[in-house]
Amino acid sequence: MALTLSKKGQAVKPSSTLAITAKAKALKAEGMDVVGFGAGEPDFNTPEHICQAAVKAIENGFTKYTAAAGMPELKKAVSEKFAKVNKLTYAPEQCVISNGGKHALTNVFEAILNPGDEVIIPAPFWLSYPEIVKLADGVPVIVRCSAEQNYKITPQQLAEACTEKTKAFILNSPNNPTGMVYSREELLALAKVIVEKQIYVVSDEIYESLVYDDKEFVSIGSLGEDILALTITCNGMAKGYAMTGWRIGYTGAPLAVAKVMGSIQSHQTSNPNSIAQAASLEALSGPQESVAFMRTEFDKRRNYIIERINAMPYIRAIRPEGAFYVFADVSKVIGKSCGETQITDVSVMAKILIENYLTAVIPCADFGFADHIRLSYAISMEQIKKGMDRIEQFLKDLH
Repeated sequence: MALTLSKKGQAVKPSSTLAITAKAKALKAEGMDVVGFGAGEPDFNTPEHICQAAVKAIENGFTKYTAAAGMPELKKAVSEKFAKVNKLTYAPEQCVISNGGKHALTNVFEAILNPGDEVIIPAPFWLSYPEIVKLADGVPVIVRCSAEQNYKITPQQLAEACTEKTKAFILNSPNNPTGMVYSREELLALAKVIVEKQIYVVSDEIYESLVYDDKEFVSIGSLGEDILALTITCNGMAKGYAMTGWRIGYTGAPLAVAKVMGSIQSHQTSNPNSIAQAASLEALSGPQESVAFMRTEFDKRRNYIIERINAMPYIRAIRPEGAFYVFADVSKVIGKSCGETQITDVSVMAKILIENYLTAVIPCADFGFADHIRLSYAISMEQIKKGMDRIEQFLKDLH
């Protein structure tokens, strides 16, 4: 038998965000003064009280296996957090602790999908969603959402995308890459369709703590018993607590789904890191001042970056309402030239920016919008100002 590789595995696209970030880091290692707008993680350190909880766990010998789906104390804390913050009723046995947010989503789709099942994904989308669905033998169904609708799917679009094969719909609010947040009224309208069609909604709420302008964050599963029964809520410690490297995600799901997820995880990875679980327990149950501080700092950066962008030629962006990204339309850059290089697509623009202007941006073809870029403001204000100056100079140099 020929030693061929997995067709499914070979079909997976590498993450373009990680590729751009790696390029920026490589140039920095060479001593280059690179500004990287690719970061999908807070630039703040993990709060000290969380780190100390991890140190204490090590000193107390908490370095053995825990229950495969997470230690009971952490599952209880997640259950209580869902109830207090999100108005969601998930018992501890309905909660699964995973090895990061991506792993939580992987668990979800491996638990609910059979070959050929369809999953509706509004575009723009986080680039990993379609790949995770395909790896679970599902079929991504992409629904394009225009700037005129604030890049948010409408109930009519959702209903029209549903077929007899539809199993689930991915909702991401606040959204990566757009920063848009669905209102209570918008979620109620979507929930009506979901309940009518009897499909799951996989609600990725990883950026829930980063919402600005007194905008209300609402978990779709909190809108009634009918929608809660179809809601799988995904979250994690990464963004709100600056714990990206700790790799702890969590979910709340209907009991039958949670049990299957736990069984799958028991064979694929077993338990998440015990020390990181102890740190996460402290994060959820301890002081929350650091979360508010980070949100305030991100808000200052958001206000600055959006004003700078919308004052530049050839580029426009809708003011983000949450997360830490700006989703910028650069369609007017396509077809122009920088020096002797014609910009035929956004990837060429990104290449010029990082090589000639030492500024890394994320081209968004893999996010479903080939004429947009994503800029993260999870970097210092000093770096943002420097990067904005460089992007402005690049745009002035076009002809």
